[in-house]
Amino acid sequence: MILKQKDEGMKGRLMINLDSLVINVVTNVIIISPFLWISGRALVGKEKARFSDAVLTVMLGTIIGALFGIYFFGFTASIVQLILWLALIKHFFECGWLQALAISILAVIIFALVAIALGLIGFSLIVYL
Repeated sequence: MILKQKDEGMKGRLMINLDSLVINVVTNVIIISPFLWISGRALVGKEKARFSDAVLTVMLGTIIGALFGIYFFGFTASIVQLILWLALIKHFFECGWLQALAISILAVIIFALVAIALGLIGFSLIVYL
């Protein structure tokens, strides 16, 4: 009986982690994809930067980043995830490493400007800033 409870507890924790991963993927796709797409279109053009590419980049970046987060910790995890995201942007938007970095930086700037504008008109985005 005790072993069964422990097994059920492990399954429950695994399901919670999978649930949180799914929620994290959906949330990131909704929030990050439009900004990544807009910055990609601005820097590499609309032929190379499609919205589906931005969605795939965010989905894969979130899932693979979560898997790498198991094995890497602290500053090393940050560097690995930065390289991962840049590689995904480079692959899906068909650009170089510096353009991928520029797309990432521009996406963050656009997100910050939209968050500030929404804050000024009364929407609170404290969670994301």
